[in-house]
Amino acid sequence: MQWGIAIAVGGAALAAGLAGSGSAVGVGIAGESGAGVLTEDPKKFGLVLLLQALPGTQGIYGLLAAFLIINKIGLLGGTLVSLSIEQGIAIACAALPIAIVGFISGISQGKTSASCIQLIAKRPEEAGKAIILPAMVETYAVLGLLMTVLLLNGIKL
Repeated sequence: MQWGIAIAVGGAALAAGLAGSGSAVGVGIAGESGAGVLTEDPKKFGLVLLLQALPGTQGIYGLLAAFLIINKIGLLGGTLVSLSIEQGIAIACAALPIAIVGFISGISQGKTSASCIQLIAKRPEEAGKAIILPAMVETYAVLGLLMTVLLLNGIKL
């Protein structure tokens, strides 16, 4: 068994798994709030759906990072590269920014989205502001993805 490859694949799994888990929790939190609003006013479905979908982006970022990792090591239809344990650890560590930030920001964005869903329940004219607030949380997920991409690009195989 090539331990370097196994460790790198573990990093890809962490990126997709943790960021995806954060998104799942965040989307669930926002969905619970949205369902309550929709029982009162089903016409707000479009806005509720948009706010519920926002926390889902962290899972996409984690999946993108995982694809970048498995592509880098040749697991996607290429030839598997030979990785030292140190290279595998470096790749796994490069996955940590989006894994950790994606997990935390997905949940935080879900909470923010849930609050903003309550905002549009009472003041639908404030929809623009309601979208900006959870989008601010998104900034940190994007920064986590950027750091993961930069770290991956810096690892020579």
